[in-house]
Amino acid sequence: MRCRLIVCLLLVCSFAFVSVPAWSYDQPSVNLGFTSFVDGGPPAGTGLYFTEYIQYYQADRFADLNVPDPDLEVWVSLSQLIYQSDTPVLFGGKWGLDVIVPMVGLDSDPLPDNNAGVGDLLIGPFIQWDPIMGENGPVFMHRIELQTILPTGKYDDNKVLNPGSNVWSFNPYWAATLFVTPKLTATWRIHYLLNGENDDPFVGFGVDDTQAGEAVHGNFAVAYEVIPRALRIGINGYYFKQISSSEANGDNVASTGEKVFAVGPGLVWHLNQNNHLFANAYFESGAENRTEGERFNLRFVHHF
Repeated sequence: MRCRLIVCLLLVCSFAFVSVPAWSYDQPSVNLGFTSFVDGGPPAGTGLYFTEYIQYYQADRFADLNVPDPDLEVWVSLSQLIYQSDTPVLFGGKWGLDVIVPMVGLDSDPLPDNNAGVGDLLIGPFIQWDPIMGENGPVFMHRIELQTILPTGKYDDNKVLNPGSNVWSFNPYWAATLFVTPKLTATWRIHYLLNGENDDPFVGFGVDDTQAGEAVHGNFAVAYEVIPRALRIGINGYYFKQISSSEANGDNVASTGEKVFAVGPGLVWHLNQNNHLFANAYFESGAENRTEGERFNLRFVHHF
């Protein structure tokens, strides 16, 4: 039971860009709610973008585990550089490159943690297609990215909580925005997650290696333009579903499938063509084998 309690507390951090070893509650850090409105294309065309994310996550429920009065808080800062070229490479799609560096801070008692530090680097080459245009403006725009999570973050197998995961993960996605009308948009980003093996898991587990199961996850958002070329408000959310069992020492671990759904309000303020501010709130429900709480996100995008 003690091992189950420790593993339970691990996942809170794993979904706020703090990665941890795997049994149950074992999935690595992924994009849950960091991106939302009009995600199908860059806001100002080709060129270099810098994005800064600040996210706060708090959980007070650990689903499927009897843990008295659980509580954990996580702060995450993501610094992102995106380069969007003007060079077509596939069916008119233009290549680009996405690089994200996380910084993580957490507050949890009584677990031993590895303090704040740099998380795992994310790198993704992508192809962005130009918007399909209609009589009144864009109708549809989309992108495919082959995102990889590299095990470069701070990690110590003597610590339960670490900024880094010690695991390679492949997390490609398809992002798209549909302009239902010139003012009403629907956006989605759908990921597939394939995790590598952790050959140096937390020593308290007493196993040689662990591997989190495969999963699908995605963000979704619907927005309406209330101030022309300036303000969109709407609903945003995310969903995560593990589709295969996690493993320890090469054997499947039963009852390790994770699932969660979240929805809440949000907005994007287009300050001008080159500067954009996003604000999102998410309230989780239906969690299985993972934490359940609230997530609040600020995102600033600048086009050089």
